[in-house]
Amino acid sequence: MPLYEHVYLARQDVSAQQVEELTAQLTGVIEQLGGKVTKNEYWGVKSLTYRMRKNRKAHFTLLNVDAPPAALAEIERQERINEDVLRYLTVRVDEHEEGPSAMMRKVDRDRERDDRRGFGGDRFGGDRGDRPRRDRDDDRGERRPRDDGEAQVTEE
Repeated sequence: MPLYEHVYLARQDVSAQQVEELTAQLTGVIEQLGGKVTKNEYWGVKSLTYRMRKNRKAHFTLLNVDAPPAALAEIERQERINEDVLRYLTVRVDEHEEGPSAMMRKVDRDRERDDRRGFGGDRFGGDRGDRPRRDRDDDRGERRPRDDGEAQVTEE
């Protein structure tokens, strides 16, 4: 049977539990029509690049499917009818990717980066108060004159 990767986006105001129920419903349809879902990944709520049907965010879900084309046609038909599904995309692939998808690896990498950096400070890992300002001479806050290579002209 052909292999597919199927991603669908559900509205932001449905709960994660409702998204899981929708995924279970789609999985049931695929299994009834002689296919199977080999991997099911919930990517979470992510921001959309542009608004879709008045939604700025959506629940993203990936399904790796091993099923006949009729099964995919049926779940796409059901997703068109379902008001909670904003978009869907099915891509035929030669083989399924082993292990977590690129999106899940990104989430893990970001989590590790946050753990290394710790909490507090700015996004570069340090606290902004740990280095002096370059344009201040002392604590009184007087500015140094600029040195742009031109002589200053004073009128007399």
